[in-house]
Amino acid sequence: MGENLTYYTGISYLSGAIFSVGKGFIEGVKASKPCDTMKLKINRILNVSGYTGRKFGNRASVIELLYAGVGSGMVAIRDTYDVINSVVAGLGTSMFYRETSGLRSTAVAGVIGVVVVGLGVTGKQAIK
Repeated sequence: MGENLTYYTGISYLSGAIFSVGKGFIEGVKASKPCDTMKLKINRILNVSGYTGRKFGNRASVIELLYAGVGSGMVAIRDTYDVINSVVAGLGTSMFYRETSGLRSTAVAGVIGVVVVGLGVTGKQAIK
């Protein structure tokens, strides 16, 4: 359980931060004004990139933390590791993440979570 929590959370934070730095770079370039000096433009780009990197990295790591926790809970309850655990973990994770947005949003997120994890598991099985 601890291994999955550490691995999934760390990898998701890193990947979320790396991918969002590009978005932050574009936002920083758009936010810079023509009258800004080069030093100010670079500072603005770095600040915006760092902000979006942290924001998306934290979101991704929370989602993966929930996924690893629900998945490990399913393995502990069912005493087996199979596709059902992964799909239920995707359902539970997406529903937990969106539960404060209302019932409809939670249901839609649950369907999206099941579809995403189902595609991931299917792709993993196809590669094997």
